[in-house]
Amino acid sequence: MARWEPGARYRLGTAALELFAERGFEQTTVTDIAARAGVTERTFYRHFGDKREVLFDGGGEFQDYLAQAVSERAAAGDPPLAAVATACTLASRDIFADRLEFARKRAAVIAAHPELLERELGKMAKIARALTDRLRAAGVDENRARLAAETGVAAFRVAFARWVAPDNASPLADLLEETLGDLRTITAETARDLSVP
Repeated sequence: MARWEPGARYRLGTAALELFAERGFEQTTVTDIAARAGVTERTFYRHFGDKREVLFDGGGEFQDYLAQAVSERAAAGDPPLAAVATACTLASRDIFADRLEFARKRAAVIAAHPELLERELGKMAKIARALTDRLRAAGVDENRARLAAETGVAAFRVAFARWVAPDNASPLADLLEETLGDLRTITAETARDLSVP
């Protein structure tokens, strides 16, 4: 078995997704993942607490990226939802542009396991809370900050689901732009409906 080398984390993540796709999540063990990656189990546990964590690796960095971008856009004077939408658009280009196959495999594994789906939804809720906090720090009131953060994250999730669909060939950034356009249309229609006595 190989000793720890730089890049072991990446190899472990790649090996885990390959095995989850081949054998199923439940049937894949940490021993299997370490062997496929060419490292020891001890190396696996240096990087991850368990095999579920492999699927959620990078979530903290994604949250930090979005939070920083929201802070910058809010400081530049963007309205709350525009700040969140811009942050999500930047992330779709900077983080996800070349990760479609990885994201597609990951999404399939998560969708097939309710406990993983629950964790994924929890991760997205945590991101929305972090963005709410950044908007609040920029002077946006609680309700508007929360509504903007939750709405922006929901739009990202809808675009992401379209992106990882098996028949999709469009970039995430384009799908997010379409989804945000749909959101603007729905908001305008709702505004008209609510103004009618």
